[in-house]
Amino acid sequence: MSQAIELKITGKVQGVGFRPFVFMLAQELGLKGHVFNDSAGVTIRLFQPENLPLFLKRLKEELPPLAKIDQLSQAPFFWDGNEPCDFSIQFSQGGTGSSDILADVATCSDCLREMNDPTDRRYRYPFLNCTNCGPRFTIIKDMPYDRPQTSMAGFPLCKACAEEYADPSNRRFHAQPVACPECGPEISLFISHDLSIFKGEKALQSAISALKEGKILAIKGLGGFHLACLATEDAPITRLRERKHRPSKPFAVMLPNQGWLSKICAENMLFSEVEALLKSPSAPIVLVKKNKKRLLSSLIAPHLEEIGIMLPANPLQHLLLEGVGLPCVMTSGNKSGFAPALSNQAALEQLKDIADLFLFHDREILERADDSVLRFHAQGKKEILRRARGLAPDALMVPEGFPKDKTILALGGDLKNSFCLLHHDKIFTGPHFGDLNQGNVFEQWEKMLAKFPKLYHASPEIIALDAHPGYRSHQWGKEQTLPSVEIYHHHAHIATCLGENHRPLLGGKIIALTLDGLGYGEKGEIWGGECFLADYKNFQHLGGLPPVPLLGGDLAAKEPWRNLLAQFHQFVPDWERLPEAEEIKKHPYPILLNALKAGINAPLASSCGRFFEAVSAALGIAPQRQTYEGEAACLLESLAWQAEECVHPVKLPLKGTSFDLEIFWQSLLNWKAGKAEKAWAFHDALAKGFADLAKDSARKHHLTDVMLSGGCLHNLLLKERLEKHLHPLKILTHSELPSGDGGISVGQALIALANLEKDNK
Repeated sequence: MSQAIELKITGKVQGVGFRPFVFMLAQELGLKGHVFNDSAGVTIRLFQPENLPLFLKRLKEELPPLAKIDQLSQAPFFWDGNEPCDFSIQFSQGGTGSSDILADVATCSDCLREMNDPTDRRYRYPFLNCTNCGPRFTIIKDMPYDRPQTSMAGFPLCKACAEEYADPSNRRFHAQPVACPECGPEISLFISHDLSIFKGEKALQSAISALKEGKILAIKGLGGFHLACLATEDAPITRLRERKHRPSKPFAVMLPNQGWLSKICAENMLFSEVEALLKSPSAPIVLVKKNKKRLLSSLIAPHLEEIGIMLPANPLQHLLLEGVGLPCVMTSGNKSGFAPALSNQAALEQLKDIADLFLFHDREILERADDSVLRFHAQGKKEILRRARGLAPDALMVPEGFPKDKTILALGGDLKNSFCLLHHDKIFTGPHFGDLNQGNVFEQWEKMLAKFPKLYHASPEIIALDAHPGYRSHQWGKEQTLPSVEIYHHHAHIATCLGENHRPLLGGKIIALTLDGLGYGEKGEIWGGECFLADYKNFQHLGGLPPVPLLGGDLAAKEPWRNLLAQFHQFVPDWERLPEAEEIKKHPYPILLNALKAGINAPLASSCGRFFEAVSAALGIAPQRQTYEGEAACLLESLAWQAEECVHPVKLPLKGTSFDLEIFWQSLLNWKAGKAEKAWAFHDALAKGFADLAKDSARKHHLTDVMLSGGCLHNLLLKERLEKHLHPLKILTHSELPSGDGGISVGQALIALANLEKDNK
């Protein structure tokens, strides 16, 4: 036996060209040995390496674009057998452990250049990719990440692709999804009305022509189907809204290229930052403020100041948008109340009454991946509203001080659901699923929960779940054989923010403001506008909004006038004489008040979300029934942006540990001002009220840090006003996870881990 060195590397090291990079570096430095994928990452064995220090230095400094090393361990290795004569890439080896799974990556510039080169054999091929781009998570069956373990297993490599795959100097060396027109997936176009089918370039050109003519096209992408139509014309958008039963919820728009940014965005946008984000490997939807040019149909985001824009993320989208030459609506390919379709057959069944044409391909989608949604603040801060394609299942590191040998499956909540797997020192975030109570969403979620831990060769020891007994996720967790830990909703929000800000386990307590729709409290209360003293292990309620009846129970979250009635009945004497009460009088409100008096279907909730809806109804801008979650609040924020910052009399003072809403309503209703000014003043008064509560609490507890979380913090104006009024406290906010329910599974996992550590002492 001869002595050698074995390097064990974990992180983003599979599917990113890492082994080819190691191979080329070892060849250049004259090193002998081999490299291979294993279930934990990558193993490198070097035989009597004289240049080891230089190799390690360059290994860390010259990584491929998508690679990331989390840990690198070094140990002696005794070479059994013949001395290697060179350096090689070996077959992957199995075993226990976990390696990071890469999220899908937007098409790189090299592949785009090839796709647009008439002399290249992949000219206009919709599925070209390399080690720096293309599908990853959505095509994986199991780890380690090799072609037989993906949905590309059914596409044997042609001679030319096999040569590229085996050539260490080629960008597609060991690129698992590599393909070309001769051996790879193919597109086909199915036209609903005459059962026609076209393939290849004819299918692409027919799809482009159909979009130009105002047709609605269903497109199979990386992680699901999209529905597309022209974004510049009212007629196709009207048809899409009617067929999809989506009257008001905003649509995302895909731009042909970045040159359209200045035509769409407001002049004061951070163009360079927005463009960089749009062109990043995750290629997300980015929310931007619209400009005055109105080149897009007003039906895309009715009555809203912001619009979601994106650039093509895969070759097929690039070809389509280049061919159309105009922005297109690009929205999820699902029937209202259902999860996006993943297979061709499911799309035909679910979208047959929506789409005029179907652009299919024959590569199987193994995992759902919705478009991620992000936003830039005026200060250049990034905010994630939906962590999905391109971002999940990227890992977050468990903060310092926590045990690093446990595995916890955290389920998240029932709305904007995303689960996570805490495995040793990492937290792997699952895909976005949305509302678990809609259609077949729960079925997709349950299937992914069974597969996800296996991908990381992990066996969960504990399930962490929301404490709300009515949540479907809660009930599922309780049905499992594993022990479960119930986590209070707002404590999970807090721990998520602490975790992504790398707060150590023993980092001390913090003042936390959590503003959202609702969450189950310690004694069964329904919270939603609260101030807490908290750390990972414990939390203490300090105050917030007073509880107000949810008239009609769950209907209060759908019909804003019910929340205005509850607020007026509780805080505004002689409210029936007010002009703001006219909307209430259109409904049989005496029946609701009688039910309230009798204690029927009117639970109390201190909900910030319902407060927004009540004010929106008072200003006469809320719909009678919301067609999407948060619609009334979005309209209120949009209206407020139309006003200039102003001095106003609207107040939200404290009365003990609770806010005095009698004074609030009196000051708002008596102020003679326009609706936009009142909307702005509401945001400012709400922010100042909570900031005063947080500052007062910080003084009492001798703290200087405050954190902000909850779905209401997706309201940019509210967040900006809070940050202004909280000065000079140090403010912790979200940047890697949503502040809404899409991020709470991470907090659930950390709380469960923290208290597991506490219980073991």
